[in-house]
Amino acid sequence: MSTRSSHKESKRQELVAFGKAVRDARRDKGYSQEAFGDLCGIDRSYMGGIERGEHNLALLNILKIIGALEMQPSDFFRALD
Repeated sequence: MSTRSSHKESKRQELVAFGKAVRDARRDKGYSQEAFGDLCGIDRSYMGGIERGEHNLALLNILKIIGALEMQPSDFFRALD
């Protein structure tokens, strides 16, 4: 596997881990994907893509999601450790 492919796969794994953390925290708060997307101001289908690791989000959207979960960024990102 080339370094380029390895780097791409590493990024993909990070996006999947982020999406899983969002999904787990959303479910813990009792939100459906649609209700949570509405709360964040993010379309439900796009939110689904986030949770599947298909989107590389901008910082502002990351902060919207963490804020909607009523978490501090440091607490949220601890789930990725």
